Amino acid sequence: MLDYFLIIMNINMLFLLKTTLLIFLFPLVLNADTNNHIVKNQCEKIGNKLGSVSIQECMDMKFSTTEGQSVKGDPILLKEYPPLENRLPLGKVLLIGGTHGDEYSSVSVVFKWLNILNKHHSGLFHWHIVPLLNPDGLLRKNSQRMNENNVDLNRNFPIPDWENTAIKYWIDKKGKDPRYYPGPEALSEPESNWLVGHINTFRPDVIVAIHAPYGLIDHDGPRAAPDKFGSLPLSYLGTYPGSLGNFAGVQRQIPTITVELSYAGIMPTKEEISNIWGDMVGWLRKNIVENDGNVIQENYDYDPE
Repeated sequence: MLDYFLIIMNINMLFLLKTTLLIFLFPLVLNADTNNHIVKNQCEKIGNKLGSVSIQECMDMKFSTTEGQSVKGDPILLKEYPPLENRLPLGKVLLIGGTHGDEYSSVSVVFKWLNILNKHHSGLFHWHIVPLLNPDGLLRKNSQRMNENNVDLNRNFPIPDWENTAIKYWIDKKGKDPRYYPGPEALSEPESNWLVGHINTFRPDVIVAIHAPYGLIDHDGPRAAPDKFGSLPLSYLGTYPGSLGNFAGVQRQIPTITVELSYAGIMPTKEEISNIWGDMVGWLRKNIVENDGNVIQENYDYDPE
């Protein structure tokens, strides 16, 4: 009788354990399935829009969803390359593509660099990479610079005295050109609002934003500016009210590099993509933190070929 009682007790305990595990694990499985579905749906949109990025290439990146969404509810995807075991990264890098929806190459080139990191991430840096900040601008039938609310996200970042800085500049200097409308107030847009929150949380040591089509690099904030990335020379564009360079580089003192590719609708050559990446990693290695430039690392986060 005692043996029978013990068997029943063990069965009940086993059932209770399984039930408890299901209660805790089911939401995790559900969340993973939901994330995969959202990423797949977004990758299908991106792959169908960009000739240089396939749906499968996008899916292979294994993006994570974030709390960020566009005006129309499209997800802002993110890829993290975290620190590796037994290696302290030199610093954190936030890389952003697709702030302007009509700058196709600024999204596509990020995918090519993601492919490099997938093969060669050495733990040199802790990367957060956002391939497309402005999904609504890119994925509409006729892609546009602005988001769905017709706001230029790169003029929507905080600056003191909004009316007399961002709005006044737009009126006086841009003649109310709708392509540069900064929005009714700072961070009025969900995309820019999310990005500032992510900057506050991730606390990057350097921000790199990809744009087109001016064929140069710009630098805002501390650290020595790079001379060039690939064939793109350093050329200061100016620090516009409401721009990311103004907000992050000047106000927050986070070194901010703007990479302006030469064409918005044409990809750089494979060699140029590799050269820009190599020069960028080399500059980051020496300048991501204040030092004497003599930091020695055996491995680089770039394709040696």
